[in-house]
Amino acid sequence: MYISSAFDSGNIKVIDANSDPIQLAINIDNQSDFYQWFHFRLQGDVGSEYNLQITNAGKAAYPEGWENYRVCASYDRHNWFRIDTEYDGSVLNFTVPLEQPSIYLAYFAPFSWERHLDLIAWVESDERVQSETLGQTLDGRDMTLLTIGNPEHAKQTVWMIARQHPGETMAEWFVEGFLETLLDESNPASRSLLTDTVFYVVPNMNPDGSVRGHLRTNAAGANLNREWQNPSMERSPEVYLVREKMLATGGDIFLDIHGDEALPYNFVAACEGIPGYDEHHAKLEQTFKQAFVKSSADFQVEKGYELDKPGEANMTVGTNWCGHQFRTLALTLEMPFKDNENLPDPIEGWSPNRCRQLAQDMLFPIRETLAFIAENKKS
Repeated sequence: MYISSAFDSGNIKVIDANSDPIQLAINIDNQSDFYQWFHFRLQGDVGSEYNLQITNAGKAAYPEGWENYRVCASYDRHNWFRIDTEYDGSVLNFTVPLEQPSIYLAYFAPFSWERHLDLIAWVESDERVQSETLGQTLDGRDMTLLTIGNPEHAKQTVWMIARQHPGETMAEWFVEGFLETLLDESNPASRSLLTDTVFYVVPNMNPDGSVRGHLRTNAAGANLNREWQNPSMERSPEVYLVREKMLATGGDIFLDIHGDEALPYNFVAACEGIPGYDEHHAKLEQTFKQAFVKSSADFQVEKGYELDKPGEANMTVGTNWCGHQFRTLALTLEMPFKDNENLPDPIEGWSPNRCRQLAQDMLFPIRETLAFIAENKKS
């Protein structure tokens, strides 16, 4: 039996490979206290069962995320399924019945840096897309911005960023599905939308953390979604570069795509606690949420985060900063690591394909909200 994590987004430490169960631990994000993301390969004898135990699960960033959670597994790194998992409040236990010589195990289906580059290359082949390198991360990776549509003739602007927290790989699966829908020339809704709307999309806000196998931080240990009020090129160049571009372009809708470790639902969090939050903000949120519920059976509004009290929003958070800075709709979309409890899937749980489908379903609420904004501008 052999365990390895020496690859893109790999993360695991072997404590004792000879014990039963095999003792493992998750590595902590660099210069940080966060950890929860794991991704490794187990090689062994076909037909054997291997009992595994993640010994430091109970002290992870979000230990409640292990409750009713099932490990993601794949033999081919394309098709992912779930393995029954037990959490006793301290350690995470699961058994792998090996059907092929090796199997990959992860917190959620990984979205590799190579797949990210493939996505950029595919999108760049479309004449409606402009690709721009805003700058580099601390590890020297490119921060890529995709502009879809014509900024000079657009009447409305939508921003979408994803994966500020690198272990939330569902966010980039979502962006992939969204770009496929938006650039589908046989989709009349997409074609119509692009006649007067420009989309600015950052598929991966945290390239370094993604490759390093981090849960929540960049190479310097910065939680990017707490850097928006005062980012710097020394600590959080990813936010600094994107924020500067936002200030140059403005926007009508700002969408920040994430995953939530604990809550088994899809939901959005808005900016109710920002200074100056008003009825216009509320109507924009209501319009978006109502349209999303209509378009997607996977989206709901009953479960989510507790609302900030007026004036008590954390202004270092991207959605709050955008909602306040641009006085418009700013939302964080959260997807589960576990499953959508309202529509559970016993084999895959919440999965890349469902992320992509949810992204396709988001086109309608974006259209409805932009129509509402346009009507209000007229009046």
